[in-house]
Amino acid sequence: MSQRTLVILKPDTVRRHLIGEVVGRIERKAGWTISALELRALDRGVLEQHYAEHVGKPFYEPLVDFMDSGTSVVLVVEGERVIEGVRALAGPTDPIAAAPGSIRGDFGTIVRENLIHASDSEESAEREIKIFFPGLA
Repeated sequence: MSQRTLVILKPDTVRRHLIGEVVGRIERKAGWTISALELRALDRGVLEQHYAEHVGKPFYEPLVDFMDSGTSVVLVVEGERVIEGVRALAGPTDPIAAAPGSIRGDFGTIVRENLIHASDSEESAEREIKIFFPGLA
């Protein structure tokens, strides 16, 4: 069954010139297709909508500030089990816990600046794609 997921290459990925490396890893997965991709500065309103479930948590403001600190790459990836697959490719949020070979395991430095966001469920993917790519919804 084909799925769609939202992926965000966060400002640290862009600043560290890792866009090609991360997009290449996604492109090399057999059966996955990038159906939308944009380099953009994410405004605070979009970020507040995207991270609404985390309002009031101690990491919310630092996260929104970080995401507002520079340009990101936002993409939609399609394919069989792509939600689970991209999350496995990304690795756990904590780069110390992330296995070598995962994006965070190979390039991560700290938990807050963890290079990549990937939707965690079909429901989240649908909601997030509507926020960032309303024409695809």
